[in-house]
Amino acid sequence: MAAVNDASNATATLHYIFDPMCGWCYAVAPLVEAARAVPGLQVEIHGGGMMTGPNRRPITAQWREYVKPHDLRIAELTGQPFGERYLEGLLRDTGAVMDSEPPTTAILAAESLRAGGGLDMAHRLQHAHYVEGRRIADADVIAALAVELGFDAEAFVAAFKQLSGEATARHIAESRQLLQRVGGQGFPTFVLAQADGRASRIDTGPWLGRAEDWKAHLAEFVGPSQAVATASAAATPAMCGPDGCAI
Repeated sequence: MAAVNDASNATATLHYIFDPMCGWCYAVAPLVEAARAVPGLQVEIHGGGMMTGPNRRPITAQWREYVKPHDLRIAELTGQPFGERYLEGLLRDTGAVMDSEPPTTAILAAESLRAGGGLDMAHRLQHAHYVEGRRIADADVIAALAVELGFDAEAFVAAFKQLSGEATARHIAESRQLLQRVGGQGFPTFVLAQADGRASRIDTGPWLGRAEDWKAHLAEFVGPSQAVATASAAATPAMCGPDGCAI
């Protein structure tokens, strides 16, 4: 799925492999939004299914104590907000289950209805989770968020039902294959594919909290005088593993 300024004029594609339940994907959300504003750059999102099937987990006191320092680190590095309803509400809601599959289906449904809708939905889901403390794996919450984004309620529910199950599983499997193919270690992973076929992972670590600088950096790889993107030799940036942020 993709979001672009103008798909016909795109000269490079930034592949974003992520998970809606990944805190470090929330950390790079401002970078994703900045990338969408780079002329000639297409942004394509791939949901990796970090917390699906046997990797789904309920929220517990142990989980809360595990994620708190990571959330604090993300806030310090990026300025991303973590709301009181998340910190003292959702993280204490032991009836909530973290399941990446329904929000991933929501992203697919949104993209099927509107070009760029998938990234809009991903951004809204992250805000709902980390700021508003909402259960983003619940169908009623997802449907409400879709309406907030301007989708027709009936059309969205129909698309969500159509893309649930096999279609979402196929998307996740393809995203996992892409992650393996590019040598990614987890979420988030960014790969820049240029018009001449060159493709390379880009380390977002140096750009956390620097969305405008990141935007300018990406612009160097787009257009007639493209710079050559090369894999970063930096240490692996903070990320969640492909099967969860294990305790």
